[in-house]
Amino acid sequence: MEVFSTTGRKRETYQVEVKYSLLWECALGIAAITNSHLLDSLDKPKSYWKEVKTSLSADLQAQLDYVETNNTWKALLQLLHQKDFSSLEAFFEYIDKLTDRELIYQCIPFITETYQPLREQAANKNVDAIEQLREATKDNPFFPSYISFICMIEPQQLKQHLIKVMGGWYKAVIEPELKNLNSILQTDAHTKEDRKVKMEPEEFVEWATGGIKYIPEPSVYKVLLIPQYIYRPWNITADLEGTKVYYYPVSNESITPSDKCMPSNFLVLKHKALGDEVRFRMVKLLFEQSRTLQEMTEKLALGKSTIHHHLKILRSAQLVGIEDGKYVLKTRAIASLAKELEQYLQQ
Repeated sequence: MEVFSTTGRKRETYQVEVKYSLLWECALGIAAITNSHLLDSLDKPKSYWKEVKTSLSADLQAQLDYVETNNTWKALLQLLHQKDFSSLEAFFEYIDKLTDRELIYQCIPFITETYQPLREQAANKNVDAIEQLREATKDNPFFPSYISFICMIEPQQLKQHLIKVMGGWYKAVIEPELKNLNSILQTDAHTKEDRKVKMEPEEFVEWATGGIKYIPEPSVYKVLLIPQYIYRPWNITADLEGTKVYYYPVSNESITPSDKCMPSNFLVLKHKALGDEVRFRMVKLLFEQSRTLQEMTEKLALGKSTIHHHLKILRSAQLVGIEDGKYVLKTRAIASLAKELEQYLQQ
């Protein structure tokens, strides 16, 4: 039976905003280098990360070890969303002036509106509230331990750490490439702004992120798109009050705008991901049905670490996703490959 609408109203959707800043690039660089298991799937080769690590001071390396243990890159991103900071110094001044409670509250991840009272109580070190937030986020790989850490650390110690690691990384990694990085981020943001006025919000988000189809959710009124270079090819997502955030990878065209033959990075990623026999077999298996990591391991008779590595590549290319604990083939992305290649050749 067909159902017809008599309301005459379109389904409500969200607004889209594009912002860029070297401060986000700085915080994401700290997140990348301390996320060891993902380094082999990033655009920048392992040799780059090894070279960066060896060039850093002993103090900064110690701060990065602290980040890797406690995921304090998340605190940096949370704080950067509190206002538009004009400079690194303005960001440090903001952190320094926060009360202990304000600092902890702003560093605790937003879950949903339902959990906001618990977030308030956890910022006051209420043990029951902290435990309830941990339970609510148990499916996230690091939120429970991060919440415990943030709520229990001495605030002045956290402030000092955040300022040291952000300032150290900015000076060592961002400043030497400041002009080039700013140009790339600015070019990409302006390109996205130009395209935004020509597309519907959901279509635009899918295009900008290389295939993420974000359906409007209750209480989410805005999608914030933030271009990033350091974490390519991954999209990183975050939730704020009323806002969904995507730190999306800048396009190849923004990196080398003078090269008119430069293909889309998402197009290249997809073809690279399919340029391997094991990954082709995975696509075939997932085309048949969604499967768990264990099921994929049994079907292909390969080690879990090998399977996981190949799945990371397929996921970063937006060909595979995860739903309800199972890997799922994005059939629409597979079907559009030929059309995307044709569009590139004819541009």
